[in-house]
Amino acid sequence: MTEQPKHAHGIGAVRPVGWVYARSPMIVYWELTNACGLACRHCRATAMPDPAPGELSTDQALALLDDIAGFGDPLPHIVFTGGDPLRRHDLDLLLAEAGARGIGVSLAPAVTPLLTRERLVEVKQAGVQAISLSLDGSCPALHDGVRGVAGTFDATLEALGWAEELGIPVQINTLVTDTTAADLPAVYDLLSTRKLMRWSLFFLISIGRGTQLTELAPEKAEQLMTWLGNLNRTAPFQVKTTEAMQYRRIAARAARRRGLTDEQIEASPMARGFGIRDGNGIIFVSHLGDVTPSGFLPLALGNVKESSLVELYRDDPTLRALRDPKGFKGRCGRCEFNLWCGGSRARAYAWTGDVLESDPLCPYVPSGTPVNA
Repeated sequence: MTEQPKHAHGIGAVRPVGWVYARSPMIVYWELTNACGLACRHCRATAMPDPAPGELSTDQALALLDDIAGFGDPLPHIVFTGGDPLRRHDLDLLLAEAGARGIGVSLAPAVTPLLTRERLVEVKQAGVQAISLSLDGSCPALHDGVRGVAGTFDATLEALGWAEELGIPVQINTLVTDTTAADLPAVYDLLSTRKLMRWSLFFLISIGRGTQLTELAPEKAEQLMTWLGNLNRTAPFQVKTTEAMQYRRIAARAARRRGLTDEQIEASPMARGFGIRDGNGIIFVSHLGDVTPSGFLPLALGNVKESSLVELYRDDPTLRALRDPKGFKGRCGRCEFNLWCGGSRARAYAWTGDVLESDPLCPYVPSGTPVNA
């Protein structure tokens, strides 16, 4: 079996050949704390200024690291997120202990006064392999309007500069809503002058504070993802989507039109995300220890204070169902691209209360679908 270098994935990891998602997730998103100094309008976590009662203790966090190591080879990669993981008092210890267990870690810090050049030096020395930063607009008025704190735009670009200088790979996350979509070309122009690993566009899920914003209409989302697919062929960094899995269908159909076979598509870089979706290759642990298919699908399946994450991931009936696109309902179940895509299970749940329903953001009508179906 040919693999990518062990633990070289980072945020938005590249799957080693032969990885079996039924046995091990590629990424564990771990919300270290709910505390954060920002007040973002779309916050999934509805983060608050202070840590919530009941957050995992240091001993419980170390036990979870032991449990994650129990997935065996290949080990998942951990993304420490929040809230703001820099607000976690034992962050450096957890980074060191993850490294001692052979587990790679990336960090998703909030851009607040806690994020300094000196702190980036410290977390890099402690073992952080990559970071993600959020940039939701091409100018201070647009970005700071989303983040809820004046000066965040300038501070984000400053933090990006520090990471470039220190050699820390960076993923930039950008929110996509009905009101932010028009600014995305300007955001791309801004980022194209900077050194980063990846640009990830997060298509809003109406949960948490995100219910105050408006998701993009399906037809507009399709147009945007077609633009992203064309952009990805010439961009100086990778371009990906979060909770917009139909981007894979759009990219695959474009590749077919260029004459690529399905075998060539599956062997190409665009296939790095094929099949990954909530509960399939991804799992989420909240600051309280609740296990959910992803951070955007708040359906608690158990808690690591009482249950093994390995056992929950491998055996929970809901997670097993999320790994079987043949059991999806409506158009997602009939779609010929469902093994590569599968739709956003989080959006299906947010809109219908059913994790197996069709993704309402996708307008695609699968081949052979009866009229009015």
